[in-house]
This record gives sequence, structure tokens and C-alpha cells, in this order.
Amino acid sequence: MGIGVAVTLGLVVLSAAVGWGILRGQAVPLESIPAGGATSAPSDEMSVSGSTGLYVHVLGEVTHPGLYILDADARLVDALAAAGGTLQNADLQAVNLARPLSDGEQIIVPAVGAEPSGGAAAPGGPGADGKIDLNTADQAALETLPRIGPALAQRILDWREENGRFRSVDDLLAVPGIGDKLLAGVREKVRV
Repeated sequence: MGIGVAVTLGLVVLSAAVGWGILRGQAVPLESIPAGGATSAPSDEMSVSGSTGLYVHVLGEVTHPGLYILDADARLVDALAAAGGTLQNADLQAVNLARPLSDGEQIIVPAVGAEPSGGAAAPGGPGADGKIDLNTADQAALETLPRIGPALAQRILDWREENGRFRSVDDLLAVPGIGDKLLAGVREKVRV
């Protein structure tokens, strides 16, 4: 009974958050991507979002998967609201609804019980290529890197929380305590 109450409460909270995101009207869906690969959107929609919008691709267990333009300060819950909310079998424990988004991000909402697809990394662990993704790694995964202990791993997590996703491996240089030598030692073991 406890799990059912938690799931019901989670759905109520998500519904309220999705409703709030829709009422704020911050998302502008793009039209279908043509065969040539270029995106198109009506010019009046583009002017609504301005030049500071984020492009995010929402997939998985959502009502309307697609490419959306969100406000620069958008969070994951806003992206799900733009996609019409989640489907009933969405695994909301697998996503952090409060996480800030970054431009060019792809968001995949998995179904309950679904395994990671396409050789994707388990949350926080190394991917199929054996490299650790700086944007999803947890403390334990970061500590497996050469010369990265608990304190430095926490600084990497703190930097990611404050600044958003790493855009390149070189962004590690902005983390206090990481210099050129340390970066050279981990460069081939990490990715973004």
C-alpha cells in the first residue's frame, strides 16, 4: 500500500508541476524536422522564445516527444510539461524533475522497469565505451578516476550543480583543484 500511495502522490505532484509549466507557457514546440535535418519553426514562435532559449529534445514516456525551446532558466519539469506531461508508465524516480537544463540536451524518460538502452551507462557508471560521463557520473564513479579522491569528486559534482552540464572535458579546468596535469591524466577516461 505504501508504494501505491507514493506513486499516487508522485503523479499528483507531477500533474501540478506540468500544469504550472503549461500555464507559464514557456515552451515552444518546433515543427517536425525535415528530411534534410534542419529544424524549422514559424517565425512568430521563434520570437516568443527569444535568443536566450534552450533547445531540448524530449523522448521516451511523454505525451508528445519532440524538440522544444524553453526559457534559459528551465528545469526538467518544464521540459516534461512542454511535452504534454508523462505517460502513466513513466519512471519518475529515474529523472530529477528539479534539475536545471542546458542547451542541446536530450531528455529520455524511461518506462518503469526499463533497462538502459543502446549501451547507455548505468546512472553514474561508465558507458559502453568504458568512459565516465561527467554529466551523469556519481561520486563513486568519479573516484575511480586517477588522482580523484572523495573531496575532488565532490568538487566536480558541486561545479556541475552550480554551472550545469559540462560542455567539454576541458571544462574540468574550472573545477578548483584540477589543473592541466590532472586533466591530462583523466582526459581519455571521461566524456561529456
